[in-house]
Amino acid sequence: MAVMIACGVCTSAVAKEMKVAFMPDIHFHDVYGSFEDGSYQGPKNSKSGKNATIRSMYAQLTSTRLFNENYFALIAALDDAVARGVKYVALPGDFSDDGQPVNVRGLQKILDRYNKEHGIEFFAAPGNHDPVRPFGRPGGKSDFLGEDGKTQRIFSKGAKECLGYDGVSAVIDAGYELPTVCSEEIRELGYEGLMSSLADYGFSPQKSNVYWETPYSDYNQKSYSFAKASKAAGYQKRQYEICNQGTGGEYKKEGYTSCMNVPDTSYLVEPTPGLWLLAIDANVYVPKANADTSNPEAGDNYSGSGNAGYNKMLTHKQQVIDWMRDVVKRAEDQDKILVTFSHFPMTEFYNGAAETIADIFGQGNFQLKRSPREDVSKALAQTGIKLHVGGHMHFNDTGVKYYDDNTFLFNVQAPSMAAYVPAYKLLTFKDQQQVEVETVILDEVPRFNELFEHYAKEWDHLKQIDADEIWNKEVLSAKNYYEFTNWHITELTRMRFLPEEWPCDLKQMLFALDGKSMLILSQLDSSISNEQIATLTKGQQAIEICQQGEGETYFTPADINDPEFAQAWQQASIKASELAKQSNLTLDDFARWNGFDFAVDFYRLRNADELAFKDIEKQRIPQYSLLAQTLAKDLRSKPIDASSAFGEVFKQRFGSLFGILTKFANGNASRHFMIDLEKGELTDLAPELKRLDSIN
Repeated sequence: MAVMIACGVCTSAVAKEMKVAFMPDIHFHDVYGSFEDGSYQGPKNSKSGKNATIRSMYAQLTSTRLFNENYFALIAALDDAVARGVKYVALPGDFSDDGQPVNVRGLQKILDRYNKEHGIEFFAAPGNHDPVRPFGRPGGKSDFLGEDGKTQRIFSKGAKECLGYDGVSAVIDAGYELPTVCSEEIRELGYEGLMSSLADYGFSPQKSNVYWETPYSDYNQKSYSFAKASKAAGYQKRQYEICNQGTGGEYKKEGYTSCMNVPDTSYLVEPTPGLWLLAIDANVYVPKANADTSNPEAGDNYSGSGNAGYNKMLTHKQQVIDWMRDVVKRAEDQDKILVTFSHFPMTEFYNGAAETIADIFGQGNFQLKRSPREDVSKALAQTGIKLHVGGHMHFNDTGVKYYDDNTFLFNVQAPSMAAYVPAYKLLTFKDQQQVEVETVILDEVPRFNELFEHYAKEWDHLKQIDADEIWNKEVLSAKNYYEFTNWHITELTRMRFLPEEWPCDLKQMLFALDGKSMLILSQLDSSISNEQIATLTKGQQAIEICQQGEGETYFTPADINDPEFAQAWQQASIKASELAKQSNLTLDDFARWNGFDFAVDFYRLRNADELAFKDIEKQRIPQYSLLAQTLAKDLRSKPIDASSAFGEVFKQRFGSLFGILTKFANGNASRHFMIDLEKGELTDLAPELKRLDSIN
């Protein structure tokens, strides 16, 4: 389709569709990175012949991202993009993992290669891991993987682990498995270092660009020149004042304190006539109330940006919001295709389940602080932004918001290639209004298991020292990268999510029950209280042990030695069996999965949305559906306490859990769909990929 698109004061025809790939949250780690100061060489890899500078498998399986295999995943994703004819790749934040020189250098080499060999142009927007704070600061990690599977600590000057280190490579024997390495190669770069290293990838204009500007540049399209843009791209030209209470400068209000100047790397680029990419630096590093304004570059002056996002953008970076509004107006006036991207989501990502999640897991848990408030999403829609691609959450999701003033906002939440499900988003612009969105899953990644020999040594070492916690060695049996990330979400659920996010009483129920017990409990009619159950089974003692972090023990319904309860259980079993039969199921079908299986599926659906259905055993879907429907009938707002009936406690707690699961499973199309930006419509292009018997 030929489309006439304004180009400054001229017009030109776009004869073919334009494709842009969005690859957020790479968290790039150079697994063969060379420490230029000679301070460290990792264990030699037999396949590559190179020394592996990697993090441990334990570190990976207790983190929401893979640190090492993302190296191979990025190369596979870029090869896939090349094969699809993609020329523009956006990196919506966390393209590095804390912005260390050794890793940023490695990323730069890969981007340079694909730019020179395939003509791909990259456009980066920073995330909360690049940089971690506005200015450089000491950094390091205690969980690199060293010789013989042992943990290797590597830190930079200024870190407490390297006290006395003067900046020349050093090794300190602090009594750990291996001596601590001190190196500036692991220091966290601030904005200045990142902008310099990755200047060619969006942060500065290129001669090939049709147009490029920042919120702080003072030219327009008619007066544009590469020389002017290059000058405006300078580090000192892109500073703004931010205070503890809000935006400084012309927006500053009386009483604002701890005001300091920090960088902002937002920019607008027109890489080809008619296509505008609006890269928003949505990092908001709020000065602390007690910040040392005489030393604004001190790293401890600021709060991190991970939980700030657009909730703080509206109050602390108002100049960028106003600029966004102006960009949208100009794009509309000139018939430009406009897509906005940043690291942080512009809409909530839990499909309306946030309130229930807060009730069960607590207000501060489950990354709820990272969700934009409803009034924030509305304010963003009122800037005129209609299409935004975000990252940060490592989720696959599509958020759609409609408002009474006829504004609307599509937030395409792109998953991370360093987590489950590993993928990137490919947007194909048919014209100014029609956008096809495809999720490209990275099933096969060449060399994904190249580092497994090192992990095998790590596992043997952990076993030898009788480590308190050890990961499942079956992870190393993964046949492809997709299966490896499936193992990652499974072990992450076991080793981090369940211990850290789930209340002890809820975990008690989860680990005590299988699907059969859950269906029976959904039919239980017994007056025996939760407190009585705890007494009969020493359940309260188990919960207290869990709360104290001293271990976890669980009881099952079979442990409840009470005649009244036994009779009620028998009656509930008969009802549950009949209920299952009505859906062409049996109670034995439900007995094939347990609470941990449910928890893993819960997190699969949270992370991957409809993409998770292929990894949930087919027979479980109708069982989850039946439990969700049955428990939904008994959900009440009545508070639960120790005197509540045991069956009632289960119905309320698990009714809410299955309600959340249902919302996770029934969001907007998120795999392959079309967006009409004129009508505000979304059309699912792959409805057959959804299960006909999906949770509803």
